Amino acid sequence: MVGTYIFIFILVVIVVTGLFTVKQQTNAVIERFGKYQSIRGAGLQLKIPIVDKVAGRVNLRVQQLDVIVETKTKDDVFVHLKISVQFLIRPDHVYDAFYKLQNPHEQITSFIFDVVRAEVPKMILDDVFEKKEEIALAIQRDLKQAMLEYGYDIIKALVTDIDPDEKVKIAMNRINAADREKIAAQHEGDAQRILIVERAKAEAESKRLQGKGIADQRREIARGLEESVDVLNRAGINSQEASALIVITQHYDTLQSIGSDTKSNLILLPNNPNAASSMLNDMVSSLVAANKINESSHEEVKDTKNNKK
Repeated sequence: MVGTYIFIFILVVIVVTGLFTVKQQTNAVIERFGKYQSIRGAGLQLKIPIVDKVAGRVNLRVQQLDVIVETKTKDDVFVHLKISVQFLIRPDHVYDAFYKLQNPHEQITSFIFDVVRAEVPKMILDDVFEKKEEIALAIQRDLKQAMLEYGYDIIKALVTDIDPDEKVKIAMNRINAADREKIAAQHEGDAQRILIVERAKAEAESKRLQGKGIADQRREIARGLEESVDVLNRAGINSQEASALIVITQHYDTLQSIGSDTKSNLILLPNNPNAASSMLNDMVSSLVAANKINESSHEEVKDTKNNKK
């Protein structure tokens, strides 16, 4: 009876220590007396108690490693780059991944530092921001080639953050602000120039229309005077008398217009009772002198033509 219990106890121990489970997307590495024996997949597995042991479990899911690298650019600016690397262990290379690398995260980190510090010092700070995709591709290419030997496959490498020194960021913001202020000043200058040009065009057009209006006004006045002279001529008044009469009439019309405006500060000189008579005499004298000059010019032209003949 005691022997039966011992047998049952040994059997339970064997079952308990010999059976084990492996999770999905995980492989278990089995060693026998310290030597590699086999790799077990997901599910319920059996091993020889005491002889075999689970040396470790390998995760087959995609993993991510975040690394912050400090380096210097070509223009001597120190920056911190945050690199995110997504990787997984190839199912057919579990042995290499488990036995060839003692600490894979440190190995991947070393490769990232090496690639970043080889690529970034070739670029100025502005290029680092513009060409971060190129940096990420270089990391992925070189890291993938190096880690395939150890059973790791690099899925993606990303440059997720570029953080220069705080003083450098302040200086960059000042440069951007100055550039924007310069552009704004240029736009304001263009707007002012356009406004001045348009005002000048409007003023020129106004002057042109004003001049046209004055010309039309004078033309109509001349036409009215001509008609008035024709009417007076038909009434038996000669041209000189008609002109004198029109001048005197306009003179008194002007005086009446000035007198009707109580707020006017205009002073008409001379303004004595003989002013109209003097103006008329001066005008008559001017007309007579002009007629004599015209007659003299016609006679000289005739004499010149006769002498040539």
